[in-house]
Parts: sequence; structure tokens; C-alpha cells
Amino acid sequence: MNNLLTKHKQYIWLASYLAATVLSFLLGFDPGKVVFSNFTHFFIEMITFIPFLFIIVGLLDVWFPREKIERHIGQDSGIKGIFLMVILAMLQAGPIYVAFPVAYILHKKGASIKNVFIYLGAFSSVKIPMLGMEIGYLGVRFTLARTLVALPLFVAIGYFMEWYLKDKNFGINNL
Repeated sequence: MNNLLTKHKQYIWLASYLAATVLSFLLGFDPGKVVFSNFTHFFIEMITFIPFLFIIVGLLDVWFPREKIERHIGQDSGIKGIFLMVILAMLQAGPIYVAFPVAYILHKKGASIKNVFIYLGAFSSVKIPMLGMEIGYLGVRFTLARTLVALPLFVAIGYFMEWYLKDKNFGINNL
């Protein structure tokens, strides 16, 4: 039994989730049913995004040579690199998990740590589709004020992370 658990320990969380879901439906436990409904909804949403995402990441990997990425958003890219990362983040859409493979491939191709963190921050808060919705609900003044506070903060976080990870032999695991 112990050998079986050790061999399949990566599936324990899935088996636990399935057991809890089945028990929720058998016992009429409504929070468990809501968890299953939300999980199903997000899982379907994610499965529809993932193939297109990997196609885009693959094209980015093939079409853009490392030298160009390093020159434009690499270690010595300066303000131009920050500007390009913010524009790239603004032009994308989708949930935050879409940004992680793109950030991975950008870092793999030579983007600086600073610019990768700026990209992730900008992606989370200044995407054009999101700004449009925010303006509709909260107004232009609020959206402009929030963006003017958020962007410098993300740039500062990018610089901090680059400084913090400088001597720590930082690397991203291969997929």
C-alpha cells in the first residue's frame, strides 16, 4: 500500500478531489457542488485557451531570434524595453495564466528579468480589453488614476526583482 502511494503520489490530489466531489453529490453538500461547477467551468475555459496559447508561444519561439529579443527587451534595453513590454502586455487578452508561457518564452529568448516582471504586472492590470471594461464601469478618471499608479509600481517591482535575483542564480525550469 505504501509502495502504491509513493508510486502514484502525484495523483493523490486528483483522487482526493474526485472523492470529495462524489461525496458532495451523494450527501447533498451544496458547497462541494458549487466547487465542482466552478472547477468544470474554469477547466473548460482553460482547455479552450491552451491550444491557441501554445501555438502563439511556439510561433514566438520560432519567428523571433534570440538576438532581436535580447537587443530590444534584454538586459541593456532600458526605457525602450519597458515600453515594449507594456505595449505587448496591453495588446493581449485573456486570463493571467496566458501570460506565464509568454513570459517563459521571453525569458528563454533573452528578455531581462526586469522586463519579464514588468510584462507580468502590466498584463495583469493594463490590457486594453480590461481597460475598456473598467472605463465603462468605473469611469475614465478612475481608470487613468489606477493605471498611472500601477504602471510605475510594476516597473519598480521589475527593477527590485532584477536586483533581488541578480546573485541568486535565477533560472526558469524547462517545460
